[in-house]
Amino acid sequence: MTGNIFKNGILGGLIAATVMSSMVFYMKANPGVQLNAAIGFISMLLAFTFLVFGIKQNRENNNDKISFGKAFLIGLGISFIISTIYVLAWLVIFYNFFPDFIEKYSDMVLKNTNPEDLAAKTTEMNQMKEWYKSPLMVILLTFMEIFPLGILVSLIAGFFLKKK
Repeated sequence: MTGNIFKNGILGGLIAATVMSSMVFYMKANPGVQLNAAIGFISMLLAFTFLVFGIKQNRENNNDKISFGKAFLIGLGISFIISTIYVLAWLVIFYNFFPDFIEKYSDMVLKNTNPEDLAAKTTEMNQMKEWYKSPLMVILLTFMEIFPLGILVSLIAGFFLKKK
């Protein structure tokens, strides 16, 4: 079971990290261009398809039986590995290749914000800049980008793939 979790988690993590890396390097090469957030979201969902594969493989290895709880925990384990690889990839990129990311991102967001929302968005971006001064906050913020979606997909997959 753990080999199944690691295998699917690593494969999903590589997909999520590769797409995220591509988007970040595109953003760095084209400052001011706002990428479509849907691309990132879809790539995360694509990565979490390995969560479904992992649950199905475990069910097949267990005489086509799996409880919701076990399916959810397998999904959660795969989600955690995918999210961890995503975070590690971001840390490598941020600290080695794009240390001024938060400033560039903030400038891009503020440039594309409606004038009536500018004050609130400026406050939000200044808070992000403060958070990005701490490596722990960078890790937590990056983890929160992807892991909640993994929890949701784990719940849905566990519900639909359970079989007694």
